[in-house]
Amino acid sequence: MDHTDPRPLGFDPHQRFADDLPASGAWVPGDPVGHRRFVTVTDGRPFALEGGGRIDEVVMAYESWGELNARASNAVLVCHALTGDSHAAGSIGPGHLADGWWNDLIGPGKALDTNRWFVVCANVLGGCQGSTGPASIVPGTDRRYGPTFPQVTIRDIVRAQRRLADRLGIDRWLAVVGGSMGGMQVLEWGAMFPDRVDAIIPIATCAAASPQQISFSAVERLAIVNDPNWAGGDYYDAPPGKGPWAGLALAREISQITYRTTEVFDRRFGRDHHDTRREFEQWGRYEVESYLDHHGQKLVRRFDANSFLVLSKAMDLHDIGRGRGGVDAALGRLSVPVLTASITSDILYPPYQQARIHDGVEAAGGVCEYHVIDSPQGHDGFLLESASLGPLIARTVATAEESR
Repeated sequence: MDHTDPRPLGFDPHQRFADDLPASGAWVPGDPVGHRRFVTVTDGRPFALEGGGRIDEVVMAYESWGELNARASNAVLVCHALTGDSHAAGSIGPGHLADGWWNDLIGPGKALDTNRWFVVCANVLGGCQGSTGPASIVPGTDRRYGPTFPQVTIRDIVRAQRRLADRLGIDRWLAVVGGSMGGMQVLEWGAMFPDRVDAIIPIATCAAASPQQISFSAVERLAIVNDPNWAGGDYYDAPPGKGPWAGLALAREISQITYRTTEVFDRRFGRDHHDTRREFEQWGRYEVESYLDHHGQKLVRRFDANSFLVLSKAMDLHDIGRGRGGVDAALGRLSVPVLTASITSDILYPPYQQARIHDGVEAAGGVCEYHVIDSPQGHDGFLLESASLGPLIARTVATAEESR
Protein backbone atom coordinates (compact mmCIF):
# COMPACT_ATOMS: atom_id res chain seq x y z
CA MET A 1 0.00 0.00 0.00
CA ASP A 2 1.33 3.49 -0.91
CA HIS A 3 1.20 5.47 2.33
CA THR A 4 2.14 8.70 0.55
CA ASP A 5 -0.91 8.53 -1.72
CA PRO A 6 -2.65 11.93 -1.34
CA ARG A 7 -6.14 10.43 -1.33
CA PRO A 8 -8.07 11.27 1.88
CA LEU A 9 -7.70 8.68 4.60
CA GLY A 10 -11.19 9.29 5.86
CA PHE A 11 -11.75 7.78 9.30
CA ASP A 12 -10.02 4.44 8.83
CA PRO A 13 -6.67 4.52 10.66
CA HIS A 14 -6.00 0.96 9.50
CA GLN A 15 -5.03 2.38 6.13
CA ARG A 16 -1.79 3.34 7.85
CA PHE A 17 -0.73 -0.31 7.83
CA ALA A 18 0.17 -2.92 5.22
CA ASP A 19 -2.66 -5.26 4.20
CA ASP A 20 -0.66 -8.51 4.35
CA LEU A 21 0.19 -8.67 8.06
CA PRO A 22 0.14 -12.27 9.32
CA ALA A 23 -2.30 -13.62 11.86
CA SER A 24 0.75 -14.66 13.88
CA GLY A 25 4.45 -14.00 13.50
CA ALA A 26 5.33 -17.09 15.56
CA TRP A 27 8.04 -19.47 14.36
CA VAL A 28 6.55 -22.87 13.51
CA PRO A 29 8.10 -26.17 12.39
CA GLY A 30 8.75 -25.96 8.68
CA ASP A 31 9.98 -22.36 8.90
CA PRO A 32 13.72 -21.77 8.44
CA VAL A 33 15.49 -22.84 11.62
CA GLY A 34 18.24 -20.24 11.43
CA HIS A 35 20.68 -20.64 14.30
CA ARG A 36 18.16 -22.18 16.69
CA ARG A 37 18.69 -25.50 18.40
CA PHE A 38 15.94 -27.39 20.16
CA VAL A 39 15.91 -29.42 23.35
CA THR A 40 12.97 -31.21 24.96
CA VAL A 41 13.38 -30.54 28.67
CA THR A 42 10.56 -32.72 29.95
CA ASP A 43 11.22 -36.38 30.59
CA GLY A 44 7.79 -37.87 30.02
CA ARG A 45 6.25 -36.21 33.05
CA PRO A 46 4.25 -32.95 32.84
CA PHE A 47 5.97 -29.68 33.64
CA ALA A 48 4.12 -28.35 36.69
CA LEU A 49 3.51 -24.61 36.83
CA GLU A 50 3.61 -22.29 39.81
CA GLY A 51 -0.02 -21.32 39.33
CA GLY A 52 -1.23 -24.91 39.32
CA GLY A 53 -1.41 -25.70 35.63
CA ARG A 54 0.85 -28.04 33.69
CA ILE A 55 2.37 -28.51 30.24
CA ASP A 56 2.83 -32.08 29.07
CA GLU A 57 5.88 -31.40 26.89
CA VAL A 58 8.26 -28.44 26.93
CA VAL A 59 10.68 -27.75 24.09
CA MET A 60 13.25 -24.99 24.49
CA ALA A 61 14.75 -23.18 21.50
CA TYR A 62 18.15 -21.68 22.17
CA GLU A 63 21.20 -20.24 20.45
CA SER A 64 24.79 -20.24 21.61
CA TRP A 65 28.05 -18.53 20.78
CA GLY A 66 31.58 -19.63 21.65
CA GLU A 67 32.65 -23.05 22.88
CA LEU A 68 31.83 -24.79 26.15
CA ASN A 69 35.09 -25.84 27.76
CA ALA A 70 35.84 -29.36 28.97
CA ARG A 71 34.78 -28.57 32.55
CA ALA A 72 31.65 -26.70 31.42
CA SER A 73 32.85 -23.85 33.60
CA ASN A 74 32.75 -20.92 31.16
CA ALA A 75 29.01 -20.60 30.46
CA VAL A 76 27.00 -17.38 30.64
CA LEU A 77 23.21 -17.23 30.32
CA VAL A 78 21.59 -14.21 28.66
CA CYS A 79 17.87 -13.68 29.34
CA HIS A 80 15.68 -11.77 26.89
CA ALA A 81 12.95 -9.17 27.42
CA LEU A 82 9.24 -9.35 26.59
CA THR A 83 9.40 -9.38 22.79
CA GLY A 84 12.95 -10.67 22.49
CA ASP A 85 13.97 -14.20 21.60
CA SER A 86 17.01 -16.47 21.45
CA HIS A 87 18.61 -14.42 18.64
CA ALA A 88 20.64 -12.20 20.96
CA ALA A 89 23.53 -12.00 18.50
CA GLY A 90 23.79 -12.45 14.75
CA SER A 91 22.36 -10.93 11.61
CA ILE A 92 19.06 -10.95 9.79
CA GLY A 93 18.70 -14.06 7.68
CA PRO A 94 16.55 -17.13 7.10
CA GLY A 95 14.72 -17.83 10.36
CA HIS A 96 15.63 -14.46 11.90
CA LEU A 97 13.67 -11.35 10.96
CA ALA A 98 15.88 -8.99 12.97
CA ASP A 99 19.50 -8.57 13.93
CA GLY A 100 20.58 -9.88 17.32
CA TRP A 101 19.15 -7.64 20.00
CA TRP A 102 22.47 -7.49 21.92
CA ASN A 103 24.82 -7.62 18.95
CA ASP A 104 27.07 -4.96 20.42
CA LEU A 105 27.69 -6.98 23.59
CA ILE A 106 28.02 -10.59 22.39
CA GLY A 107 30.84 -11.76 20.15
CA PRO A 108 34.62 -12.11 19.85
CA GLY A 109 36.37 -9.39 21.85
CA LYS A 110 33.08 -7.88 23.03
CA ALA A 111 31.80 -7.58 26.60
CA LEU A 112 30.52 -11.16 26.50
CA ASP A 113 33.62 -12.38 24.73
CA THR A 114 32.80 -15.55 22.83
CA ASN A 115 36.51 -16.30 22.45
CA ARG A 116 36.49 -16.78 26.20
CA TRP A 117 32.96 -17.65 27.26
CA PHE A 118 30.15 -19.89 26.06
CA VAL A 119 27.09 -17.65 25.81
CA VAL A 120 23.56 -19.08 25.70
CA CYS A 121 20.22 -17.40 25.12
CA ALA A 122 16.94 -19.35 25.12
CA ASN A 123 13.52 -18.30 23.95
CA VAL A 124 11.39 -18.25 27.09
CA LEU A 125 8.66 -20.73 27.95
CA GLY A 126 5.47 -19.15 26.63
CA GLY A 127 7.35 -17.39 23.85
CA CYS A 128 6.78 -17.76 20.13
CA GLN A 129 10.16 -18.24 18.51
CA GLY A 130 10.69 -21.96 18.93
CA SER A 131 10.08 -22.65 22.62
CA THR A 132 6.77 -24.13 23.74
CA GLY A 133 4.10 -21.44 23.82
CA PRO A 134 0.56 -20.64 22.70
CA ALA A 135 1.41 -21.03 19.00
CA SER A 136 2.85 -24.54 19.56
CA ILE A 137 0.98 -27.69 18.57
CA VAL A 138 -0.54 -29.59 21.47
CA PRO A 139 1.27 -32.96 21.55
CA GLY A 140 -0.78 -35.75 20.01
CA THR A 141 -3.10 -33.35 18.18
CA ASP A 142 -3.10 -31.11 15.13
CA ARG A 143 -4.25 -27.99 16.99
CA ARG A 144 -2.38 -25.16 18.63
CA TYR A 145 -2.65 -24.30 22.29
CA GLY A 146 -3.91 -20.81 21.52
CA PRO A 147 -5.92 -19.40 24.45
CA THR A 148 -5.75 -22.73 26.31
CA PHE A 149 -2.03 -22.29 26.98
CA PRO A 150 -1.68 -21.97 30.76
CA GLN A 151 -0.40 -18.84 32.43
CA VAL A 152 3.29 -19.10 33.24
CA THR A 153 5.34 -17.02 35.68
CA ILE A 154 8.90 -15.80 35.67
CA ARG A 155 9.73 -18.65 38.07
CA ASP A 156 8.32 -21.18 35.59
CA ILE A 157 10.46 -19.62 32.85
CA VAL A 158 13.57 -19.93 35.02
CA ARG A 159 12.83 -23.55 35.95
CA ALA A 160 12.60 -24.37 32.25
CA GLN A 161 15.96 -22.64 31.71
CA ARG A 162 17.44 -24.66 34.56
CA ARG A 163 16.33 -27.85 32.82
CA LEU A 164 17.94 -26.60 29.62
CA ALA A 165 21.19 -26.06 31.54
CA ASP A 166 20.95 -29.65 32.78
CA ARG A 167 20.56 -30.93 29.21
CA LEU A 168 23.56 -28.85 28.10
CA GLY A 169 25.68 -30.24 30.93
CA ILE A 170 26.06 -26.86 32.64
CA ASP A 171 25.96 -27.22 36.43
CA ARG A 172 26.74 -23.59 37.16
CA TRP A 173 26.63 -20.37 35.15
CA LEU A 174 29.47 -17.90 35.53
CA ALA A 175 26.78 -15.23 35.30
CA VAL A 176 23.15 -14.77 34.36
CA VAL A 177 22.47 -11.41 32.74
CA GLY A 178 19.45 -9.62 31.28
CA GLY A 179 17.40 -6.45 31.21
CA SER A 180 13.72 -5.66 31.74
CA MET A 181 11.83 -9.00 31.78
CA GLY A 182 15.25 -10.59 31.35
CA GLY A 183 16.30 -8.92 34.59
CA MET A 184 13.32 -10.46 36.36
CA GLN A 185 14.58 -13.88 35.28
CA VAL A 186 18.06 -13.01 36.50
CA LEU A 187 16.77 -12.15 39.97
CA GLU A 188 14.80 -15.39 40.16
CA TRP A 189 17.93 -17.36 39.21
CA GLY A 190 19.66 -15.79 42.21
CA ALA A 191 16.74 -16.52 44.53
CA MET A 192 15.82 -20.01 43.28
CA PHE A 193 19.15 -21.53 42.28
CA PRO A 194 22.00 -19.74 44.08
CA ASP A 195 24.07 -22.92 43.81
CA ARG A 196 23.81 -22.72 40.00
CA VAL A 197 25.17 -19.17 39.48
CA ASP A 198 28.38 -17.29 40.37
CA ALA A 199 27.03 -13.79 39.70
CA ILE A 200 23.79 -12.16 38.56
CA ILE A 201 23.39 -9.01 36.47
CA PRO A 202 19.80 -7.65 36.49
CA ILE A 203 19.59 -4.42 34.45
CA ALA A 204 16.75 -1.88 34.19
CA THR A 205 14.38 -4.17 36.04
CA CYS A 206 12.54 -4.47 39.34
CA ALA A 207 12.13 -6.74 42.32
CA ALA A 208 8.33 -6.60 41.93
CA ALA A 209 6.14 -5.09 39.22
CA SER A 210 4.78 -1.69 40.25
CA PRO A 211 1.16 -0.55 39.88
CA GLN A 212 2.18 1.74 37.02
CA GLN A 213 3.93 -1.07 35.15
CA ILE A 214 0.89 -3.27 35.64
CA SER A 215 -1.32 -0.45 34.35
CA PHE A 216 0.64 -0.10 31.12
CA SER A 217 0.61 -3.87 30.61
CA ALA A 218 -3.12 -4.17 31.27
CA VAL A 219 -3.96 -1.55 28.64
CA GLU A 220 -1.69 -3.25 26.11
CA ARG A 221 -3.42 -6.58 26.69
CA LEU A 222 -6.84 -4.95 26.34
CA ALA A 223 -5.75 -3.53 22.99
CA ILE A 224 -5.22 -7.10 21.78
CA VAL A 225 -8.37 -8.73 23.11
CA ASN A 226 -10.55 -5.85 21.90
CA ASP A 227 -9.41 -6.41 18.33
CA PRO A 228 -12.46 -8.05 16.67
CA ASN A 229 -10.08 -10.38 14.83
CA TRP A 230 -8.64 -11.75 18.05
CA ALA A 231 -11.43 -14.35 17.86
CA GLY A 232 -11.03 -15.40 21.46
CA GLY A 233 -7.42 -16.33 20.77
CA ASP A 234 -8.23 -18.86 18.02
CA TYR A 235 -6.96 -16.85 15.06
CA TYR A 236 -4.14 -19.03 13.68
CA ASP A 237 -5.99 -20.11 10.56
CA ALA A 238 -6.90 -16.56 9.58
CA PRO A 239 -5.46 -15.36 6.26
CA PRO A 240 -3.04 -12.40 6.10
CA GLY A 241 -4.71 -9.19 7.16
CA LYS A 242 -7.50 -10.99 9.03
CA GLY A 243 -5.77 -11.81 12.33
CA PRO A 244 -5.48 -9.62 15.44
CA TRP A 245 -2.62 -7.60 13.96
CA ALA A 246 -4.23 -4.26 14.78
CA GLY A 247 -4.49 -5.07 18.47
CA LEU A 248 -0.96 -6.42 18.67
CA ALA A 249 0.42 -3.44 16.75
CA LEU A 250 -1.40 -1.05 19.08
CA ALA A 251 -0.07 -2.88 22.12
CA ARG A 252 3.43 -2.48 20.74
CA GLU A 253 2.90 1.20 20.00
CA ILE A 254 1.77 1.82 23.58
CA SER A 255 4.79 0.00 24.95
CA GLN A 256 7.13 1.78 22.53
CA ILE A 257 6.07 5.12 24.03
CA THR A 258 7.06 3.88 27.49
CA TYR A 259 10.43 2.64 26.19
CA ARG A 260 11.57 6.03 24.91
CA THR A 261 11.62 9.61 26.20
CA THR A 262 10.40 13.11 25.41
CA GLU A 263 13.98 14.15 24.68
CA VAL A 264 14.43 11.42 22.07
CA PHE A 265 11.06 12.11 20.42
CA ASP A 266 11.71 15.86 20.35
CA ARG A 267 15.15 15.42 18.81
CA ARG A 268 14.19 12.77 16.24
CA PHE A 269 10.75 13.92 15.17
CA GLY A 270 9.74 17.28 16.55
CA ARG A 271 6.38 18.24 15.08
CA ASP A 272 7.30 17.18 11.55
CA HIS A 273 4.54 15.72 9.39
CA HIS A 274 4.97 12.42 7.60
CA ASP A 275 3.21 13.84 4.54
CA THR A 276 2.54 17.59 4.47
CA ARG A 277 -0.24 17.06 1.90
CA ARG A 278 -2.28 15.44 4.67
CA GLU A 279 -1.49 17.89 7.43
CA PHE A 280 -5.13 18.82 8.05
CA GLU A 281 -6.69 15.41 7.44
CA GLN A 282 -8.15 13.47 10.36
CA TRP A 283 -5.65 10.64 9.98
CA GLY A 284 -2.73 12.57 8.55
CA ARG A 285 0.34 11.49 10.52
CA TYR A 286 3.15 13.22 12.28
CA GLU A 287 6.56 11.59 11.90
CA VAL A 288 6.37 10.23 15.44
CA GLU A 289 3.14 8.42 14.50
CA SER A 290 4.82 6.89 11.47
CA TYR A 291 7.63 5.71 13.76
CA LEU A 292 5.16 4.03 16.10
CA ASP A 293 3.29 2.41 13.21
CA HIS A 294 6.58 1.05 11.88
CA HIS A 295 7.36 -0.62 15.20
CA GLY A 296 3.82 -1.97 15.48
CA GLN A 297 3.97 -3.64 12.06
CA LYS A 298 7.49 -4.88 12.66
CA LEU A 299 6.43 -6.72 15.82
CA VAL A 300 3.36 -8.26 14.16
CA ARG A 301 5.62 -9.97 11.62
CA ARG A 302 7.72 -11.70 14.29
CA PHE A 303 5.51 -12.15 17.35
CA ASP A 304 2.29 -13.76 18.48
CA ALA A 305 -0.64 -12.04 20.19
CA ASN A 306 -1.30 -14.91 22.63
CA SER A 307 2.36 -14.98 23.63
CA PHE A 308 2.23 -11.25 24.27
CA LEU A 309 -0.73 -11.79 26.61
CA VAL A 310 0.96 -14.64 28.51
CA LEU A 311 4.37 -12.98 28.91
CA SER A 312 2.97 -9.56 29.71
CA LYS A 313 0.94 -11.10 32.54
CA ALA A 314 4.00 -13.03 33.72
CA MET A 315 5.75 -9.69 34.12
CA ASP A 316 2.85 -8.31 36.15
CA LEU A 317 3.00 -11.39 38.39
CA HIS A 318 6.71 -10.87 39.00
CA ASP A 319 7.37 -10.40 42.71
CA ILE A 320 10.60 -11.80 44.06
CA GLY A 321 9.10 -11.61 47.55
CA ARG A 322 6.06 -13.80 46.83
CA GLY A 323 6.07 -16.68 49.30
CA ARG A 324 9.46 -15.58 50.66
CA GLY A 325 8.44 -13.12 53.33
CA GLY A 326 8.43 -10.04 51.12
CA VAL A 327 10.84 -8.30 48.78
CA ASP A 328 13.43 -7.37 51.40
CA ALA A 329 13.59 -10.90 52.75
CA ALA A 330 13.93 -12.29 49.23
CA LEU A 331 16.70 -9.84 48.30
CA GLY A 332 18.46 -10.96 51.46
CA ARG A 333 18.60 -14.46 49.96
CA LEU A 334 20.78 -13.32 47.07
CA SER A 335 24.03 -14.83 48.24
CA VAL A 336 26.02 -14.32 45.03
CA PRO A 337 27.52 -11.00 43.84
CA VAL A 338 25.02 -8.74 42.09
CA LEU A 339 25.57 -6.03 39.50
CA THR A 340 22.56 -3.85 38.76
CA ALA A 341 22.32 -0.77 36.58
CA SER A 342 19.78 1.97 35.88
CA ILE A 343 19.09 4.23 32.92
CA THR A 344 18.57 7.79 34.19
CA SER A 345 15.69 8.54 31.81
CA ASP A 346 13.86 5.22 32.20
CA ILE A 347 10.21 6.02 32.93
CA LEU A 348 9.06 2.39 32.77
CA TYR A 349 11.60 0.91 35.20
CA PRO A 350 12.79 4.02 37.04
CA PRO A 351 16.17 4.04 38.80
CA TYR A 352 14.60 3.83 42.25
CA GLN A 353 13.66 0.22 41.45
CA GLN A 354 17.25 -0.83 40.79
CA ALA A 355 18.39 1.22 43.80
CA ARG A 356 15.99 -0.84 45.90
CA ILE A 357 17.61 -4.03 44.65
CA HIS A 358 21.02 -2.66 45.63
CA ASP A 359 19.87 -1.43 49.03
CA GLY A 360 18.01 -4.63 49.84
CA VAL A 361 20.96 -6.85 49.00
CA GLU A 362 23.47 -4.75 50.92
CA ALA A 363 21.17 -4.33 53.95
CA ALA A 364 21.22 -8.10 54.34
CA GLY A 365 25.00 -8.25 54.11
CA GLY A 366 25.20 -9.22 50.45
CA VAL A 367 27.36 -7.76 47.71
CA CYS A 368 25.73 -5.51 45.12
CA GLU A 369 27.41 -3.08 42.76
CA TYR A 370 25.11 -0.36 41.45
CA HIS A 371 25.65 1.96 38.48
CA VAL A 372 23.50 4.68 36.94
CA ILE A 373 23.92 5.16 33.19
CA ASP A 374 23.29 8.77 32.17
CA SER A 375 21.34 8.41 28.95
CA PRO A 376 18.38 10.05 27.19
CA GLN A 377 17.35 6.72 25.63
CA GLY A 378 14.81 5.71 28.28
CA HIS A 379 14.12 2.05 29.01
CA ASP A 380 15.62 1.06 25.66
CA GLY A 381 18.94 2.24 27.06
CA PHE A 382 19.60 -1.29 28.31
CA LEU A 383 19.69 -2.31 24.63
CA LEU A 384 21.41 0.79 23.26
CA GLU A 385 23.98 1.93 25.82
CA SER A 386 26.41 -0.92 25.24
CA ALA A 387 29.46 1.35 25.50
CA SER A 388 28.55 2.05 29.13
CA LEU A 389 27.10 -1.33 30.10
CA GLY A 390 29.65 -3.49 28.29
CA PRO A 391 32.66 -2.84 30.55
CA LEU A 392 30.54 -3.36 33.69
CA ILE A 393 29.21 -6.69 32.44
CA ALA A 394 32.62 -7.87 31.22
CA ARG A 395 34.29 -7.05 34.53
CA THR A 396 31.59 -8.80 36.56
CA VAL A 397 31.82 -12.00 34.50
CA ALA A 398 35.63 -11.93 34.60
CA THR A 399 35.58 -11.48 38.38
CA ALA A 400 33.20 -14.43 38.74
CA GLU A 401 35.57 -16.51 36.65
CA GLU A 402 38.58 -15.51 38.73
CA SER A 403 36.74 -16.26 41.96
CA ARG A 404 36.07 -19.89 41.08
